[in-house]
Amino acid sequence: MTTRCGFVALIGEPNAGKSTLLNYMVGAKVSIVTHKVQTTRARIRGVAIEGESQLVFVDTPGLFQPRRRLDRAMVAAAWGGAADADLVVLLVEAHRGLTAGVQAILDTLSERTDGQRVALAINKIDRVKSEVLLALTQRMNEAYPFTKTFMISAEKGYAVDDLRAWLAAEVPEGPWHYPEDQIADLPLRMIAAEMTREKLTLRLHQELPYQLTVETENWEERKDGSARIDQIVYVARDGHKGIILGKKGETIKAVSQAARAELEEFLGRKIHLFLQVKVRPNWLEEAERYSEMGLDFKDGNS
Repeated sequence: MTTRCGFVALIGEPNAGKSTLLNYMVGAKVSIVTHKVQTTRARIRGVAIEGESQLVFVDTPGLFQPRRRLDRAMVAAAWGGAADADLVVLLVEAHRGLTAGVQAILDTLSERTDGQRVALAINKIDRVKSEVLLALTQRMNEAYPFTKTFMISAEKGYAVDDLRAWLAAEVPEGPWHYPEDQIADLPLRMIAAEMTREKLTLRLHQELPYQLTVETENWEERKDGSARIDQIVYVARDGHKGIILGKKGETIKAVSQAARAELEEFLGRKIHLFLQVKVRPNWLEEAERYSEMGLDFKDGNS
């Protein structure tokens, strides 16, 4: 049998369901999923096997109008992921349709990609009636020459297998890039940091999740098979530190417990997780923080 392998970029507006789709495709949670927008920061690669094909999915940050250095670096990473891929899948929310943000993506899609085939995946189809869905499909295909259109629910898994089978048949022939049992092209230190950041994002409100980052400072393997993981939560203001710690440390304790439980399930072993909160007023302007997030600091230049 001929093997195939290729990179598939998932692009779209924030909260379109890219991370949910990636996790479903891979069969494990490798990307942060929350109800808040703009939570994926780096280009996270998840690896899935479909028959003789290996699909390397790139879950890109949502495409939006950037305001800050971090925003600009995230958007640059998203378009970079699309340009580097063999195939591109644009996710659009069925109930939101052809928004101004989606139109902005379509307007620059041709120049940002290098002739790759682009498939359209209309997501969250359970939220609209069939006639709305058909009208949106027609409108989207009139706006851009998509190679193929899929109507899916990434959360419920509806028609996702059809999309994966099509991608498997379309990626180039060639050897696999990763071992069969590898599901993510991310250091475990970064996956662990992302899991903690997700728990913080789910508990915190409004703007604060975008003003913090999590880094894995130390990872110590122990003789009993467990691991000690020390992480730092960087925030921009003293007031933010108090919010994250919570009354009598309740918030940080709950976050630590939730992150540790998910890490133990993901790694299949005992984890000792220790979190520290540090105030760094200018962390959004520090190149080292961007490297830890898998972003290019230079891409944040206006």
